[in-house]
Amino acid sequence: MITVVGGTKGGSGKSTVATNLAIMLAAGGADVLLVDADDQETATDFTNLREASRPDGAGYTCVALTGAAVRSGVQRLAPKHAHVIIDTGGRDTVSQRAALSICHTYLVPFAPRSFDVWTLDKVAELIEETRAVNPNLRALAFINRAEARGSENAEASELIRSKPGLEFLPTALGARKAFAHAAAAGMSVTELRPQDPKASEEISALFSHLFDTLKISSGNPEEI
Repeated sequence: MITVVGGTKGGSGKSTVATNLAIMLAAGGADVLLVDADDQETATDFTNLREASRPDGAGYTCVALTGAAVRSGVQRLAPKHAHVIIDTGGRDTVSQRAALSICHTYLVPFAPRSFDVWTLDKVAELIEETRAVNPNLRALAFINRAEARGSENAEASELIRSKPGLEFLPTALGARKAFAHAAAAGMSVTELRPQDPKASEEISALFSHLFDTLKISSGNPEEI
């Protein structure tokens, strides 16, 4: 299964989500490939830190690919791994479009602030264009860095639900310091000690929705 964590707005927490999902899949015994397709190389830096700080290494394989090489590289490497997680940058890039052309699932985190939500139309257009070459693409969106109180979360959720082609996931991740603390230590939030129960519960709910209940048809997306 190939999952792209992306979007068209930076700062929405894509790398944090991608690395947490990769670690959780690997912890369950899966052979995982994490592809860093973001020019900022956050996933690569995180993995290097994790490799250096853990006697057993990262637990997954990480490679950096950009541009059209994302498509060809993932097509070559995916058969060797049970899961591929692709972390793309926060812009509409060649790398992201290449990833979307071959993935099964497009996972888009949105922060519940108006500027981030304004990017919904761009994401919807990108999904529509991608489905011309990858008609089986499933696009999922959720609230990341959710506010602890106020109406922003509900307003953002309604806006996401209103967009065609996007399936809204009611599995929000809160704006919790535990995610930053875990990342700084080369860990997933589920590995952090002392543990933040709410942060672990939230990422586990997202993980379960993606990999326990999401059913993907067999075979790869259609070739271009």
